[in-house]
Amino acid sequence: MNSHSKTRITAVIGAAAIVAASLAACSAGGGGDAKVTISYLTGTDVTNATMAHDLIAAFEKQNPNITVKLDAAAAGGSADNDVKTKLSTGTMSDVFFYNSGSLFQALNADTKLVDLSDQAWAKSLTSDFKKTVSTKKGLYGGPLGASLGGGVLYNYGVYKKLGLSVPKDWKEFISNSEAIKAAGITPIEATYGDTWTSQIIILADYANIEAQQPNWAADYTANKAKYSDQPALTSFQHLSEIHEKGLLNADFASATNAQGLKAVAEGTAGQYPMLSALISTIQQNSPDHVNDVGFFPLPADKASDTQLTVWQPSALYIPRTTTGAKLDAAKKFIAFALSKKGCELQGKDLPPSGPFVTSLCALPSNVPALLKDMTPYFASKKTAPALEFLSPVKGPNLEAICVQVGEGITSPKDGAALYDEDVKKQAQQLGLKGW
Repeated sequence: MNSHSKTRITAVIGAAAIVAASLAACSAGGGGDAKVTISYLTGTDVTNATMAHDLIAAFEKQNPNITVKLDAAAAGGSADNDVKTKLSTGTMSDVFFYNSGSLFQALNADTKLVDLSDQAWAKSLTSDFKKTVSTKKGLYGGPLGASLGGGVLYNYGVYKKLGLSVPKDWKEFISNSEAIKAAGITPIEATYGDTWTSQIIILADYANIEAQQPNWAADYTANKAKYSDQPALTSFQHLSEIHEKGLLNADFASATNAQGLKAVAEGTAGQYPMLSALISTIQQNSPDHVNDVGFFPLPADKASDTQLTVWQPSALYIPRTTTGAKLDAAKKFIAFALSKKGCELQGKDLPPSGPFVTSLCALPSNVPALLKDMTPYFASKKTAPALEFLSPVKGPNLEAICVQVGEGITSPKDGAALYDEDVKKQAQQLGLKGW
């Protein structure tokens, strides 16, 4: 997912920014002999700020000798550069909240961050999440927030009415879609009026690629694997096939994400390839139908390859400049975030969009049914991180190319080749080897 698209998706999921100064009051300290003050850097959007306020207040109550001072992170596109600058100049806060995955890999963790492999909570993490906050030399981040999945939202009522089962492979998915069409209901919703949504089939299919070739992400980063070759070409072929077979809504070229979510929630569309996090929009706009929507991974050609592609949560890190009593306090702060109380706060302040990536936290019982549909894939370890968490190689024009393929303007092979050329320019700018 390119940076523009990620920003737009984040904007749909997140809330408006607020002034960080409004939270200054949350850093009150307690009594005791060996007092220490640490700083915590996080975003100033409503969701992160609320989480920080509640987390700090609860932590300080349990640890009266530790005061946590809240620092405001840079907003927008400057955030990444701000984190790198603070780390390189030794001015980073004692704990900071930042991305996992490829953006984490650019931080030179082995020299800039504290290894947290020996922390008790480290054993609770999923193997997928560990990949996104680790190097060969250590594990550096503790998750804050839940995951989200890429796959297919579907209407329970439509499936029940037509006697359909969750498809295990692509052939069954097409068969279900044709049955839905025969019943006079839109089989697959497409919303290319919001162009970022055109990428979901490509992005959500990554776990199925990895199931076939476990080293595909590394080969892709090294320019040894391409989307115009199998197994990745299948993603573009599937995007094209659902248009060719007339399985999309008539207004696919102009429909918006909000319209698509409404359609699948109310049952005027049977299925909608989308991110699980968009259940929040359904909760807001169609609250009476929030539990009418289910979720399944984008099916692979073979049932044995069908896996759930997971967007991993961001994490809490400690820079190497944090030492002594501050380091001990910083480690306590991260451990508290993953304690029973910390997990309760995460469930309240960061409404889950998927299962947690630590066994220490569980989904609240009142989450939408859609999120519970994802849990079995985690339990059976039929998941993989989204490609953007494993490789820095991204092209800025994926959504435009997907619209062309999804609307039948460009063939799957040509579209994949266009994207291969698109990512080549980006990889060269990053100075990656092999490009």
